[in-house]
Amino acid sequence: MIPDALSQGQFDTVYNFLSLVIASQLFTALFLLISLPRILPRYRNAITVAIIVCGIAAYHYFRIFDSFKEAFVTDALGGDGTYTQAAGASFNEGYRYVDWLLTVPLLLVELVAVLALARKVQSQLLFKLVPAAALMIILGYPGEISGDTGTRGLFGLLSTLPFLYILYVLFVQLTKSLDLQPAGVRQTLSNLRWLLLLSWGVYPIAYLLPMLNIEGANAWVGLQIGYSVADILAKAVYALIIFKVARIKSFADDAEFARVESSHDEFAAAPRTR
Repeated sequence: MIPDALSQGQFDTVYNFLSLVIASQLFTALFLLISLPRILPRYRNAITVAIIVCGIAAYHYFRIFDSFKEAFVTDALGGDGTYTQAAGASFNEGYRYVDWLLTVPLLLVELVAVLALARKVQSQLLFKLVPAAALMIILGYPGEISGDTGTRGLFGLLSTLPFLYILYVLFVQLTKSLDLQPAGVRQTLSNLRWLLLLSWGVYPIAYLLPMLNIEGANAWVGLQIGYSVADILAKAVYALIIFKVARIKSFADDAEFARVESSHDEFAAAPRTR
């Protein structure tokens, strides 16, 4: 599916979106690291996992970025702005699967950790979600690298089974746990599940494109844009919402902590006078 050539505009579009993901993941991780003291210790594990997820994503996008620049080159003397695949180099899509194998299970760990449920309940949820997430990615990879439509369809179907199981746990079994949460975070956590569904929905659509005979440079560029936007939503935006939930729950758990933090916010927002 990787095209033989890209126009100047297509190359610049992919280049800029990869840069956007790197910046989003890096600075989200930095913000969360600085903000750790602004939540209670019992919720810091969730934010620490979020920092790790964003760090892993940033690292792999650096690798994807370098792979992209090495794979597509242009003759500066030609001046026509066409980028062709360099001899002996190719764009390595496998970096994405390595990233997803690590980060997708951790995204579910974030969600369970911020709920701060009883240890037994947390263990039961993680035992269901984490292996299913890893299996979903592992089963999808053989189809991704296969040029055979039948093989791609078979492994696509197999990887869909753990995906449906994850949705069942998130939208059926996890609902019981939401009832134990403060009223202020129930809707946010419910929306968080839909964010995961929305962002993850990009991946199977992209997976199906070659089976629908949708190929060429425009399709490939669209695929890279879709993956980039989905990773920003599923990791950086998701992490910031997890942080918001942790802040709300910290305030609900400890009135004195809420008072001190609120006073800091009011001081930061107050206008400066000479």
